[in-house]
Amino acid sequence: MTVLEKLKRYVPTVIAVAVLIAVWEVWVRTSDVPPTMMSAPSEIVQATIETWPTLWPATQVTAFEGFVGFAFAVALGILVGIVFYCSRMLNAAFFPLLAAAQTMPLISIAPLFLIWFGFEINGKIVIVAIFGLFPIAVQTIRGLAAVPQFYSDVALTCGATETWTLWHVKLRVAARQIYGGIRISAAYIFATASTAEYLGARKGLGIWLQAAYNSFRTPLIFSATFVIVALTAVLMLVVNLSERILLGSAKDEDLDQ
Repeated sequence: MTVLEKLKRYVPTVIAVAVLIAVWEVWVRTSDVPPTMMSAPSEIVQATIETWPTLWPATQVTAFEGFVGFAFAVALGILVGIVFYCSRMLNAAFFPLLAAAQTMPLISIAPLFLIWFGFEINGKIVIVAIFGLFPIAVQTIRGLAAVPQFYSDVALTCGATETWTLWHVKLRVAARQIYGGIRISAAYIFATASTAEYLGARKGLGIWLQAAYNSFRTPLIFSATFVIVALTAVLMLVVNLSERILLGSAKDEDLDQ
């Protein structure tokens, strides 16, 4: 993609965001919106700068929980997906439960983890990992099941073992779909970590949000929200970059076909 193509792709988004922020600022400044209900972007920026000495340590805690939990989610999600794919009995017995687990509300499960792990960071990492692995495992199973049979036939005909074919052929063909599950998981990682902190923790963005809410400091609520969005954007960038490095461009595959 050339520089000009990149500009054509991203400039409209930048313009739209700038216009939205400008309209938001003008609307808050010119209307009678209570300050506890809505804050102007300039007020949010000012509040973020003023509270950065406390916001940054909270961000570091949530970032650590999110990135570490996500790494476990990716590894365990792919592993669970492979095991379920290889075992028809496990697949038939537990795949519906695995798919249904994606709808499980965090607020109903988090109290159990608080009882088991207390308010420490380890408990939040476990929560993030468990909730993050579901979409990855499901997409791994579906991706492997969707691999055309002729890939395996060619590899086995050439003398490859079934294990080698699974790890070097089927997983490679299913990788795009697996990355789809990884992206779904990444989109909710830091929201999950923050919600778990909000329900019970000693530090982190969730606790910071709770303090802002209890004191009716609306700008700080937006500050923490935007930090969570920024962390999610960084994680998505890492995921996209790793896919590009490991699998190449999706456009290149389309051209090859």
